[in-house]
Amino acid sequence: MSIPADTKFMPKPLTILHTSDWHLGRRLYGRMRYDEFESFLGWLQDTISLQKVDILIVAGDIFDTMTPSNRAQALYYEFLGKVSKSCCQHIVIVAGNHDSPTFLDAPSNVLKFLNVHVIGTACEDLNDEVLVLDDTNGNPHCIIAAVPYLRDRDVRSSQAGESADSKDANVIKGIRAHYDEVASIAKAKQAKLADANQRHIPIIATGHLFAAGGTTTEDDGVRELYVGSLGKISADMFDESFDYVALGHLHVPQRVGGRESIRYSGSPIAMGFGEAKQQKQVLLVQFGAVANDISSQKSASNNAVESIIPQLTNTVTPIEKPVKKVASQTTEFMDDLFGFDEQSENNEVTKTATKNIPDQQDQNNQSMLKNLDTSNKILHRDDSNQMQVVSLPIPKFQQLAQVSGDLECINQAIDKTIQALDAKESVWLEIIYTGDDVVSELREHIQTMVDNLPCEVLKIKNTRTYNKVLNQQQISETLQDLNEEEVFERCLTAHKIPNEQKSSLRDAYDQIVYNLRHEDTQAE
Repeated sequence: MSIPADTKFMPKPLTILHTSDWHLGRRLYGRMRYDEFESFLGWLQDTISLQKVDILIVAGDIFDTMTPSNRAQALYYEFLGKVSKSCCQHIVIVAGNHDSPTFLDAPSNVLKFLNVHVIGTACEDLNDEVLVLDDTNGNPHCIIAAVPYLRDRDVRSSQAGESADSKDANVIKGIRAHYDEVASIAKAKQAKLADANQRHIPIIATGHLFAAGGTTTEDDGVRELYVGSLGKISADMFDESFDYVALGHLHVPQRVGGRESIRYSGSPIAMGFGEAKQQKQVLLVQFGAVANDISSQKSASNNAVESIIPQLTNTVTPIEKPVKKVASQTTEFMDDLFGFDEQSENNEVTKTATKNIPDQQDQNNQSMLKNLDTSNKILHRDDSNQMQVVSLPIPKFQQLAQVSGDLECINQAIDKTIQALDAKESVWLEIIYTGDDVVSELREHIQTMVDNLPCEVLKIKNTRTYNKVLNQQQISETLQDLNEEEVFERCLTAHKIPNEQKSSLRDAYDQIVYNLRHEDTQAE
């Protein structure tokens, strides 16, 4: 049925808030972060009320592990209870790769009475993943294609002797087929609702996946999702009928394939020191009679933020002596929100964040405390479709700083960092020593620098010693310094495994690690 242009879009505006990757319970070098999570959820609750959000979407990785602590669970359920009593009419939650599908699904029948819709496991009947959400008057708001993280077993069947490339192709084929079927169901429901209501009902899809060209940082903990695959899911996999696709998994806010309506909201707090300079955000997606000017929203939102915590981002100030860059994280990561992405010829977002960039120590240690734009910003606006996407910056609830250089540079940078803090603030530091001199008792030197200062050093890395140890093949690292892949590579070297055998052993090991990571320990 053809819908007249003047009635195509809903007469009542619809406001959706997109967030993801909370990772409740996550630690940073052993340090608990519950105060940060609690502050974020309190800020999010206030923002939902301030922005009059109708629907909240959480696109996976609610918890950091499949067995979340009691305190992490308490934060989750308390938040859902409070938001369900607010202006927010529906909450849609899908599982990520860190979540236990059955753990999230277990209370779903109870949570439905609070209009909290949880999809932890890929549904056998895909009609159950397509939700029609009504407003308080019983009129259809929108259609949500609530697709969770699709595990290997959800999208393909194993075959004996299957190669890694074949597995990769079959996984992507299975994911595409899943989204195609969900899109078909959603479009059929949309057509019926359009006939009955004489207006367009938007379709919003969710996903927890690794998109092609996606940007990550070195220490964000983002995992590869499938054995033999880098998760290269392209933008054209999503049906054109999706008005917006709310994605999770990558912690850096970004578009997918240059598509304005396919976005990662990113994580709400820095998951590692490599993310310390990022301005975190949630995304406000508005349909209908969108106001031409959001300046009033900016003012109100900024006042709310300032009442919770000063709007600061944490970096360190310029230093005079340039040294080699060790861990790069610059503001150019931030997509169109902060001038992040450069389009390649195939229209994919260029991955830049995992490379070390030489000769940029000054930029790496440069303060942006007073210069960061923390106001709301329209990322995309389509007047013909009466839709816009707005970024809402999240305040920092714990200051982080990554400092690198020789001892003199580190000392100067720490002093400048402290000077930039407010009186009641403290900062967690990661120190990376890159000087040429051999420094004995480096930890004691650093501790002397920070004595009686409002800062705490969580990690000290001595790249000179580290590289020397690697070259001499001496094992002096702790397990905390290595991930499981690095430990396995050490074992291959220590046991003098021939090169021709390493490939098959790595494949077998990757499969074992994958199975361990994806085993749902909450399932019976």
